[in-house]
Amino acid sequence: MKTLLFALLLLPSLLVAAELPDIQTVPPDLVVPALSEGTPAAGKRVRLGLNVLYLPTDWKADTKWPVIVELAGNGGYKNKYGDVSTGLPEGSNLGYGLSGGKGFIWLCVPYLNAKGDQIAITWWGDKPSYDPQPTLKHLRESVQSLCRDFSGDETKVVLAGFSRGAIACSYLGLHDDETAKLWCAFFAYSHYDGVHKWPYPASDRESALTRLQRLGNRPQFICGEGANAKQTEAYLRPLAPQADLTFLGTGFRNHNDAWTLRPSSARDKAREWLKRVTSSR
Repeated sequence: MKTLLFALLLLPSLLVAAELPDIQTVPPDLVVPALSEGTPAAGKRVRLGLNVLYLPTDWKADTKWPVIVELAGNGGYKNKYGDVSTGLPEGSNLGYGLSGGKGFIWLCVPYLNAKGDQIAITWWGDKPSYDPQPTLKHLRESVQSLCRDFSGDETKVVLAGFSRGAIACSYLGLHDDETAKLWCAFFAYSHYDGVHKWPYPASDRESALTRLQRLGNRPQFICGEGANAKQTEAYLRPLAPQADLTFLGTGFRNHNDAWTLRPSSARDKAREWLKRVTSSR
């Protein structure tokens, strides 16, 4: 019965998605730089411990830079449209697509297992407890060291995520006061904390509302394929009627963050929002 109910809830979104164009019908105007070896430098994307760091082409060490911290979707995902998610930080696209490779430091941070020594491809921690604490500790330390070592502006750090990462924008990003204070804004693409129940503890709506109360007046851009964003808006607007929330469909049918590597009106609006939330602080 629960499976049937969930399928019925998803049906409008699936029907809308089927009528929308595939991202492959729009040629990309951006290509995420390949991972390079060696020291971080302007225009390079390098592995930094478990993280993946990109410094913009215009980066200089004597200037403070806004930062996009990105969390990936669950790994092992593939759908009928050919959309794939590896669950690894190097598979992420949002930060590069939103910035165009300029003006923003882009840091992709993984989720960690319970011991904190390996990347968790699905959710965070280990079954059945899905302990988020190692991931939260790594996330906080990564932001702090980035701002210290690469001139990131600690007042202009945007937390972004796709799918699992979109849920994590609130589940992890607003999990506790220490973590919540790091962010100036949130970009959640496809899914949202509290809309559906998931296999990890405290995914229920009451727990999600507790986390949402840490948002304050900070902006959130919430988008998704099909009717995904509309479903989130129906859930979230009554809970936070005064919040600075933007809801938008991507205009594509795909569950794939590579939509940001292609020109679209949704990307234009997302970039305008990003400029607003990082220039006003």
